[in-house]
Amino acid sequence: MSHILFCKGKVAKQAHVGIPDGLHEEEFGRDGFYGEYAHLYRTSPPVAWSRITGALRPRAFDFNKVSPDVDRDDCAYLHPACLYNDDLRISYPTCATAASYFYRNADGDELLFVHEGEGKFETDFGALSYRAGDYTIIPKGTVYRILPATATRYLCIESREPIRFPDRGLLGQQALYDPAVLRVPELQPQTVPQNNNQEYEIRVKHDGRISSIFYPHYPLNVVGWRGTLTVWQLHVEDIRPVSCDRVHLPPSVHTTFVSKNFIVCTFAPRPLENGDPEALKVPFYHSNIDYDEVIFYHRGNFFSRTGISAGMLTLHPRGIQHGPQPRAIARSRDATATNETAVMVDCRHTLHANSGLEHTELKQYWQSWQQQE
Repeated sequence: MSHILFCKGKVAKQAHVGIPDGLHEEEFGRDGFYGEYAHLYRTSPPVAWSRITGALRPRAFDFNKVSPDVDRDDCAYLHPACLYNDDLRISYPTCATAASYFYRNADGDELLFVHEGEGKFETDFGALSYRAGDYTIIPKGTVYRILPATATRYLCIESREPIRFPDRGLLGQQALYDPAVLRVPELQPQTVPQNNNQEYEIRVKHDGRISSIFYPHYPLNVVGWRGTLTVWQLHVEDIRPVSCDRVHLPPSVHTTFVSKNFIVCTFAPRPLENGDPEALKVPFYHSNIDYDEVIFYHRGNFFSRTGISAGMLTLHPRGIQHGPQPRAIARSRDATATNETAVMVDCRHTLHANSGLEHTELKQYWQSWQQQE
């Protein structure tokens, strides 16, 4: 394809800055925000629809209504997917008490984002405490167990391919978060029970099915380890968002983790574009042709959305534009910073929603872009 820049008609001098009065800029791009693009300047917002028929539409779910199945012994691990495709499963489990068994996922890595609660992970690599706002990567094949001190709700992203840290490129290795803030488990040999003739169970997920392996000894019996593969943890408060005083940057600058066919970004409190009165402060309208976009709202005041609160999740599928709602645009004029924490998952392949989410869906969400008084 051509990489020559064409310019026709009435346009802004620079993307997201000085948009001509009465026009609305839309970024029409391939491969997320990394590929070829065009900026289209429309006389009406691309989200100013009057009706939508068919299945393609923005969707929102209130995960606060997801029923916690805390009476099941396996609720923390063997939970149904809320959204899924061949690359990943996104679920929202609750863990109120420690399971009677240990767990190993042989189908993929797990990225756990704690929305509520605190406690401890027991793993092959040792123990690691957690609290709300923690991301924890548990590599495929790791034996672990969750020991909640308080009821814990978390977003679980299960990936068939490894979940890794992004290449920071020109920003440098300390961009977004310094590797020094990453935490790994600590071995605590003194907590390993002595052999008391008890049998211990590890439930192993393999090809979507569960098998149980039993041992006459405590299975977390590692007394030393070294290497580059382990359980990793990062707290959102240790993330230093990339921002620019004079132009609105694309969501990709907030990339926190990457896998083969999806990325995970973290939107954390950050200053807005206060250095140029013509700079766009809200996320620009965009057609993310190659990705479905999921955002889970953790805490704060969500800058570009009205009617959204902590514990909700939105799904913006490819093929239909999205961007700020009218009230968000109005609020942005006097705002100087955001006060929100959210997790975004951009997926290359179409996500399917579990029919069990029916009772949690905000059916009229697609109408929230219509002009409001």
